[in-house]
Amino acid sequence: MEIDLLFKIAAIGILVAVLYQVLVRAGREDQAMMTTLAGLIIVLSLVIKEVSGLFNSVRTMFNL
Repeated sequence: MEIDLLFKIAAIGILVAVLYQVLVRAGREDQAMMTTLAGLIIVLSLVIKEVSGLFNSVRTMFNL
């Protein structure tokens, strides 16, 4: 696993946390929740790509 992936996930988490706090303080709780969900979907898409690569490596290693 590359260290870049961890940095990307951390950066997205920090950005989403800051945006969430700003939006909640502005009284826009609905948009804050949507921002959180969008960040979660982005991180999950990054992780799914890595898991897919892992399964392809296992499949190749065992000749499945």
